[in-house]
Amino acid sequence: MHGPVSVRTLYFVPTLVKTLARDCGIVNISALLRELILHVSRIGALDRKTASHVPLIGVLLDALGSLSNVPLQLPIPHDERARRFAVLLRDRPDENATIAVLARRVGLGRRTVERLFLAETKMTVGEWRRRLRLLGAVQRLARGESVTAVALDAGYSSTSAFIATFRKAFGTTPGRYSAA
Repeated sequence: MHGPVSVRTLYFVPTLVKTLARDCGIVNISALLRELILHVSRIGALDRKTASHVPLIGVLLDALGSLSNVPLQLPIPHDERARRFAVLLRDRPDENATIAVLARRVGLGRRTVERLFLAETKMTVGEWRRRLRLLGAVQRLARGESVTAVALDAGYSSTSAFIATFRKAFGTTPGRYSAA
């Protein structure tokens, strides 16, 4: 985590959450869900036998069921050749050279890099590069840097292009991740 964080944990009877994801994940929550979670945390344990708790449980489960994971992880390739390429990208996220040019810098061909990345990360090199830039942007936004500075330093030609890409990837604007 790259900024101030507040955590609430909700526990459910397994029979209530059969349709919810079983794996750990990261999600963006709406203001409504945030307030609902805070309200439930103040109440304490909800009981299906308490009439006033039944609607809260229903709304909470509906809201949780509509969430989708936000891709805030970046798989790192294990193959040494692909790892060299990944380090090159990590060290210069603002580098706008083509994949072919970058691949040659680490002694590989474009097709080899593309094949290795797809096999090792389940992402194309372009997708991996875009996510790397966006995850770096999230860290910088959490430190309070401006959206414009982060966008330009991440290699985007304009703030609006960065915001559109960010929204598509994370389902929200960069401002939501900003500490400012």
